[in-house]
Amino acid sequence: MSEETKDNILAYFAAAANKHDFELDISLLMKGAVVTGTLTSASYYFEELSKSFKDGSDVSRQLAEMLSETGKAAESGENTEVQYIHLKNTKIYNGDNKPTPSKGKILWRGKLQEVDSFFLGKISEPKS
Repeated sequence: MSEETKDNILAYFAAAANKHDFELDISLLMKGAVVTGTLTSASYYFEELSKSFKDGSDVSRQLAEMLSETGKAAESGENTEVQYIHLKNTKIYNGDNKPTPSKGKILWRGKLQEVDSFFLGKISEPKS
């Protein structure tokens, strides 16, 4: 996809996530890498991200508050055009290697216009 365009269907999914707490397992192809996880709302993304800063220094707590406010603004629909997509439980695959990160519940944010293609469903490693 060129930098001026984005997939309208993918933008619709992201908007539904933002407005209705809609979640969907999805995999995105971006510049040869596969980003896989569960589509989530911008408000969930920012609220969860803010939690990682709440117990730190004064600057960390200010960051947590700013991120929380950004999440509330996203939830209220102040910015109606969706520019970003948010995933939780994210893994990134580059070739045949193990995903990065390989453990943990990772939040991810990416530009919709940078997504080359997508498919519904999430890639998981085979059980050994």
